[in-house]
Amino acid sequence: MEAFSAAQIIAAKRDHHSLTDAQIDWVIDAYTRGAVADEQMSALLMAILLNGMDLREISRWTDAMINSGQRMNWSGLSRPTVDKHSTGGVGDKITLPLAPLVAACGGAVPQLSGRGLGHTGGTLDKLESIPGWRASLSNEEMLAVLEECGAVICAAGAGLAPADKKLYALRDVTATVEAIPLIASSIMSKKIAEGTSALVLDVKTGVGAFMSDPKKAAELAHVMVGLGQRAGVKTIALVTAMDIPLGLTAGNALEVGESIEVLQGGGPADVVELTVLLAREMLELVGIKDADPARALKNGKAMDIWRRMITAQGGDPDAKLPAAKERLTINAHSSGTVLTMDAMKVGIAAWHLGAGRSRQGEAVQAGAGIEIHAKPGDLISHGAALFTLHTDTPEAFERAQESLTDSVKIGGLSAGSAIDRLPLIIERITD
Repeated sequence: MEAFSAAQIIAAKRDHHSLTDAQIDWVIDAYTRGAVADEQMSALLMAILLNGMDLREISRWTDAMINSGQRMNWSGLSRPTVDKHSTGGVGDKITLPLAPLVAACGGAVPQLSGRGLGHTGGTLDKLESIPGWRASLSNEEMLAVLEECGAVICAAGAGLAPADKKLYALRDVTATVEAIPLIASSIMSKKIAEGTSALVLDVKTGVGAFMSDPKKAAELAHVMVGLGQRAGVKTIALVTAMDIPLGLTAGNALEVGESIEVLQGGGPADVVELTVLLAREMLELVGIKDADPARALKNGKAMDIWRRMITAQGGDPDAKLPAAKERLTINAHSSGTVLTMDAMKVGIAAWHLGAGRSRQGEAVQAGAGIEIHAKPGDLISHGAALFTLHTDTPEAFERAQESLTDSVKIGGLSAGSAIDRLPLIIERITD
């Protein structure tokens, strides 16, 4: 006999009551094992979206999801563990150079990542464009790669917070993705179960992020930092800009290529700046104070770790990356300064080209995406290349071009005026 009924718990949250610890424990467990139906959990998720949860409820909900599966343990490693999580955006390839960079500076990075959905690309989709590279590793393989290389980027196993996997899919089809208690508990249940001792959260905001309002992004960041710290994980958050794309590419193999440029000591300034800044935050959290991430990018140490990490997971770091069969250049319609660039429109265009998916399990094109030839603040001449679109399916060009309509504003700057955009780092949150 069940301890509660789903209807009783739904009614409590519908009527603005706080759920008890016992109610939360039961409903997560019962849903995971199939005793609570999808339609019942859908009603509860909508009640949570509309009426919210207090911090005790969110913390207990997170714990219940962690307890639905296994917890990783890295205590046998010879170096301290620290991870980074980004809420995602257009051109956000930071994990790729960041993990080997932190490893090159003495940290261990157990980066359990996911695949993309919609306009934001997934880290695993990007890395799977490298011939031979393997996302699925056993726990023993993960530990071996971590010990050998100092970093591993791979898929979370089925045993890690299985309740979240079911809830994530349900939220996607019930218009409850935006609920802060559900976002925070989803992210933090997986990160805490991952077993890292420290965590830096990169919470994106702006038109290209799912949390476009900086105030809401900061609210989410505060909740997640609190959850991490209550669980004994040293946690801080940065709220960072996603009003324009990060770097000069959006797409899978295109972003891998750009990440390799960063690891070679080059690459776009904004990608390098954010990578180094996040590396410093991660190293500080685990007490590594004498390392210089900027130097580790320049002197090749991070690139050495990248090559070892890719090889350890079956990939060929020297293989040529996949390229799309078709390209189309979009030229500037006037001369002047690029004033704005809508990250969301660029992301949706890349998705139309085949770089993303509309539902879980869909295949993506490794070579699809967009090259960006000028960004806000750059001068451009009429007829010069603004974007290059890449796809294997040329019939996708039309919809991608439609998505890019009015995505860029070109004009003149008056003396002393500046580009109106978000600063790269908007807020640093420690509690």
